[in-house]
Amino acid sequence: MRIEVMRAKLHRITVTEADLNYIGSITLDQELIEAAGLVPGEKVQIVNCNNGERLETYVIQGERGGGQVCLNGPAARRCQPGDIIIVIAYGTMEIDEARSFKPTLVFPDTVTNLLNS
Repeated sequence: MRIEVMRAKLHRITVTEADLNYIGSITLDQELIEAAGLVPGEKVQIVNCNNGERLETYVIQGERGGGQVCLNGPAARRCQPGDIIIVIAYGTMEIDEARSFKPTLVFPDTVTNLLNS
């Protein structure tokens, strides 16, 4: 049997933009994508700590080093600049593999250090 398990998380990052007129997705700074091991085009869950909204979208790679966290399209109605969000990616694996799997977790201090180095 295979189960879905959290494989990566960007924990409590700040939304910098919301672009309602874009087709859809979340644009993330390339450094954030690399830190969490995300893949452009990958499906992710967004959890908004400010309003409790949860949504699914996909990752678009933004420019490196600018700190961009932009919700695009309909997601822009559910997350606004200044909101704190969690970005979660999941993977499917066998139960035995999942028991020993260690996800990649990126916390605010790590994100700040990445963007200010």
